[in-house]
This record gives sequence, structure tokens and C-alpha cells, in this order.
Amino acid sequence: MVSAARFDELVADALDRIPAPLAAAMDNVVVLTGDAHPDDPDLLGLYEGVPLTERTHDYSGALPDRITLYRDPLLSISADEAELVHEVLVTVVHEIAHHFGIEEDALHRLGWG
Repeated sequence: MVSAARFDELVADALDRIPAPLAAAMDNVVVLTGDAHPDDPDLLGLYEGVPLTERTHDYSGALPDRITLYRDPLLSISADEAELVHEVLVTVVHEIAHHFGIEEDALHRLGWG
């Protein structure tokens, strides 16, 4: 079992692996962790917000977009911590891609589904 604190560290490590130019392009987004999504307990991660590609001139003063990674379902698909590290990274990249406006089908075609 991976504690919530350790899971937060793994998410932070995954964020550190995002290339600097890509990380610098992220705008008004916060990354959070939780145990499980209340309505979909199998959901690994969730992006909530307005993708960068859909923001217009009147986008200002908005609350930050939210990326949430869910510990329980990620643990359930991981046999060990090494696999969990991989799954967290894939999920982080997947949700950041949504922030950049990349749709689900494109992510699956690229192997980040």
C-alpha cells in the first residue's frame, strides 16, 4: 500500500519529468490528488477546465483548471511501486494533454490512453 504522502511524491516526480518548455506553457492549472472520484471510482485522472486551445480573449480571472490523479484506482492497476510510477506518469501526461486541448482519441492513437 502506498500512502497518500508517497503518492503525492510520485505525482510530483512525474510532473518533474515533463519537459521544461511544456511545463512552462501550462497556464492557470493546478494538479491535485485524491483517493477516488466520487462518481467513477475506476477513473485514474481527470482534467477539469478550459483547454488552452479554447480560451478566448475574455478568459481572465478564472479559477485554475484542475488535474486530479486518483490514488486508489492507480494502485489497483499497479502490481508494484515501479508499475505505479509508470501509471502515474502516463496519467499525468494524459491529463496535461487535455489541458493543451488534445482529445481522448488522439491520446489513444499516440499510446497515452
